[in-house]
Amino acid sequence: MTAIPAGEVVLRDEAAKTDRRARVAAFRLAPYPVTRELYRAVLGTAPAGQAGPRTPVTEVSWLDAVRFCNLLSRATGRQPCYTTGTDPDAQDVVCDRRADGYRLPTEAEWEYACRAGTSGVRYGELDEIAWYRDNSGGEVHDVATRAPNAWGLYDMIGNVWEWCWDVYDAQVYGPYRTFRGGGRLDRPRGCRAACRRKSHPTLRIDDLGFRLARSG
Repeated sequence: MTAIPAGEVVLRDEAAKTDRRARVAAFRLAPYPVTRELYRAVLGTAPAGQAGPRTPVTEVSWLDAVRFCNLLSRATGRQPCYTTGTDPDAQDVVCDRRADGYRLPTEAEWEYACRAGTSGVRYGELDEIAWYRDNSGGEVHDVATRAPNAWGLYDMIGNVWEWCWDVYDAQVYGPYRTFRGGGRLDRPRGCRAACRRKSHPTLRIDDLGFRLARSG
């Protein structure tokens, strides 16, 4: 896990055309998304597909990711962050960020870590840092095969989208959760530090995975 220093990030709401400044406490973030290899090691199985063991796991719902975080926390002797319930929209999931276990990053944490001190559209030249529509060949690629950002984080943009903790817009979309980063099939516009999309927390998508975070 990579130590991310405390700081601030300006989050852009493109729909409302507004900005908000968010304070981010120091935390830890995995240098690349959860791989099929790690997912299988923890659960004993992984979603069907032809991708190799070092590719990011996909077709994992937000709720699947939450449950994986708890399982990995228990397997490594850490206190799980999440309490889950029975609500079909996963609106009863609670995160205790004081726990030392694994969790999903918040949107603010994700974008702050993605930018790594930069303020542009993305942290480097797209062809150098990301697998996307123009260079991926439509395939998911092994993690950490493009250039990292200044904090040593790989694949923050491109290859697969990544679930975040946050609800996208509760008033309009109800329980839908946010994902970030762009994927292998996206045009440059989708591969930006500020780009955000949404899905129901129980849906599984073939270019959507997740990355582990820890508090403190």
